[in-house]
Amino acid sequence: MNAATWGLMIATFVACFVEMVEATTIVMAMGFTRNWRSAMAGTAAALALLAVVTLAAGYALATWLPESALQLAIGGLLLIFGLQWLRKAILRSSGRKAVHDEDAIYADEVAAAKAAGSARGGLDMFGFMVSFKGVFLEGMEVVFIVITFGLNANNIPAASLGAVAAVVIVLALAVALKRPLSMINENLLKYGVGLLLASFGTYWAVEGIGIFRGGHESLQWPGSDLAIIGLLVVWFLLSRIFVSALRTPRSPSPAVTTPHEVAK
Repeated sequence: MNAATWGLMIATFVACFVEMVEATTIVMAMGFTRNWRSAMAGTAAALALLAVVTLAAGYALATWLPESALQLAIGGLLLIFGLQWLRKAILRSSGRKAVHDEDAIYADEVAAAKAAGSARGGLDMFGFMVSFKGVFLEGMEVVFIVITFGLNANNIPAASLGAVAAVVIVLALAVALKRPLSMINENLLKYGVGLLLASFGTYWAVEGIGIFRGGHESLQWPGSDLAIIGLLVVWFLLSRIFVSALRTPRSPSPAVTTPHEVAK
């Protein structure tokens, strides 16, 4: 495999890893609090629907759009998606947004499950629906990432392999530890994912501008795929500038008053 293929697999792996950690937290909360049968049934239903969505969306995009239009559309969406992740990462790094806490999310889900009443025999619809919703919503982001990266790089198998590897590793960690994966620095991972999505999105969106030229051929970057590394550096430097500009100043320490000063 060449460097571009490795880059594609790493990008999809990291992005899908983050989403799977969040989905696993929700499913574990329902499984331990309600019952595992309902939680796993909701998870299976969500995965089945995601498979249908993936096939339908992938076929439609690959069939109906020319290459340059595909690059412009998907690259633009990927850029917007990446900038949203990068914005949140910048706000968290600058202290203007609370960091993502899987333990707190798990506690909230458990509290909501207990407040819904005890689970009765058969399929518990509360556990089923919460698990279904959590896996489907997080999974839709995974589907989007796999389709966009895979189609634009003309390598769906490599993108899928990165996503599957993330799913297997997260599930293995969850089964082994039997608790939320809060030890993973998810905020740092999201920062990295935001940089990757913004860089790849910029690269493909600019290539797709060629749809407006005669012949509708994609534009070519200087250095070809190596330009992605340059874009990654540019987005990283811009993000650090914004972090420095937005960083919340620390409150000054209260002055210590001596007995002599009190007497005065």
